Amino acid sequence: MSEGLLQIGATLVLMVAIVPFFGAYMARVFQGQSTWLDAVFVPLEGWVYRLGGVEPERQMDWWEYARAVLVSNIAMFVPVFAVLLLQGGLPLNPNNIPGMSWDLALHTAISFLTNTNQQHYSGETGLSHLAHMVGIQYLMFTSAATGLSVGIAFIRGVLGKPLGNFYVDLTRSISRVLMPVASAFAVVLLSQGVPQSLSGITEARLVDPYQTTTDGKTETVTTQKLVTGPFASMESIKELGENGGGSYGINSAHPYENPNPLTNTLEILLLLAVPTSLIYTFGVMAGNKKQGWVLFGVIFLLFAGLTGTAAVSEYFGNPALNALLGSANPNFEGQEVRFGWAQSALFATATTATMTGAVNAMHDSLTPLAGGVALFNMCLQVIWGGQGTGIAYILVFLIIAVFLTGLMVGRTPEIFSRKIEKREVALAGIIFLVHPIIILIPTALAVGIPGIAANSNPLYHGLSQVLYEYASAAANNGSGFEGLGDNTLWWNLSTSVVLLAGRYLPIVALLALAGGLQRKVPVPETPGTLRTDTVLFGTVTAGTIVILGALTFFPALALGPIAEYFANLAGKTF
Repeated sequence: MSEGLLQIGATLVLMVAIVPFFGAYMARVFQGQSTWLDAVFVPLEGWVYRLGGVEPERQMDWWEYARAVLVSNIAMFVPVFAVLLLQGGLPLNPNNIPGMSWDLALHTAISFLTNTNQQHYSGETGLSHLAHMVGIQYLMFTSAATGLSVGIAFIRGVLGKPLGNFYVDLTRSISRVLMPVASAFAVVLLSQGVPQSLSGITEARLVDPYQTTTDGKTETVTTQKLVTGPFASMESIKELGENGGGSYGINSAHPYENPNPLTNTLEILLLLAVPTSLIYTFGVMAGNKKQGWVLFGVIFLLFAGLTGTAAVSEYFGNPALNALLGSANPNFEGQEVRFGWAQSALFATATTATMTGAVNAMHDSLTPLAGGVALFNMCLQVIWGGQGTGIAYILVFLIIAVFLTGLMVGRTPEIFSRKIEKREVALAGIIFLVHPIIILIPTALAVGIPGIAANSNPLYHGLSQVLYEYASAAANNGSGFEGLGDNTLWWNLSTSVVLLAGRYLPIVALLALAGGLQRKVPVPETPGTLRTDTVLFGTVTAGTIVILGALTFFPALALGPIAEYFANLAGKTF
């Protein structure tokens, strides 16, 4: 056990070491300061702005920024939806993969547009090379850049600065952050054996043929079909952009997506890099690095606690199975033995804490507590959180904590020299309440209407499968308890609605909240001003996050993973 915990600890140390460097770099990028990439990208960005008719110096108000997000995303959706429908007759389709049905194409395009990457198809058999490149990988960059831009605009507004220009933020997110880092790591992954090609299926002769028996007939298998494609480039932006959609059906458990322990560690660090570093970016932009470190410490401690819970649960495995075997054994069902229980638990916690959704083990096979940790992460959305939107949600919880503390001590709540009043509390409430509404109501409908849930398990785990699917869609995560038969009209359409609501309603509310705070007249700081950069207030913020999350989702979690855990302790499995 100590070796596994040491692996987890070493990865977290590397993560913390990256934060100040990457965070400071992103602060320079989004404050318009010079970077080492200026010589390459300044001329290119100028050409992009002229082509798009963008005035880069023009500042947008919150509604202009929100409208630009919505209009640009519609423009991104249409061509990708068409490619998915028509891919069977388009070039770069050596494996002759047919076009998707309209409902699956709709769900897939919306899913990748919203930075969710929830897949109701298997990657290697569902998409042509063209669809992977001009459809999926294109949206992996633009959707991640959209979220990053909104997060930066929210930071500016909270600090009383102009929100900026969406098209400039989008361009700089791609050219200065996502493209350089993703390109570098694509080369690293390529060197480790992740394929990058346009070839079709390759048939390889097995070194060790084996026999298989079907319907009483035994035959010797001497060859294996290998599917390759433009996957190294997809894998790097998949993790860096918190996308998560896999080139293969089993995602980062496949040796062509994640060949060895080195690539596994790199992929964990990649998916953590942006959301963790953005907290430090906020501290730099606020001119108060201590504030950034306090918020980072709050989220880090929550993350470490949840990771430890998942890891210990995976180490001790299933009590019912252990009783039959007569000893405690780690849970290896549905897991890659190359990585083991520790790296599976860390990956599962990190990918659901960051809203990435990539998996190196099947989450449906996690122990009840580890699966419950993954669900809890997506219910909260702030333990690192989504690309850009994670820091925005953290600051919303900070605003709520300031408001509650102000009520308790009898002071008008203020944050960053701005008063928190009725409008701000109402918008924060909308942002907070949208999430449970679009998860719990569809879950109740799916389990309450006979014949539509398509879950493969009864009782507690069956409920968890349905709850997980909607939580994943609402949180823009994309991972799933894959015992669910989700490629149906119901699941494609219902999750599409949740995907759109979970992405765009909070974005508009976040920008409205940022715009309102930006317009407020600064309040002079006095000795009585509540400081938010102290350990004490960090503890208050942590309590607000946990209590509100527990109050909102505890009943559903109690009927799913928590009930399954106690059933397992009693020697029953579901």
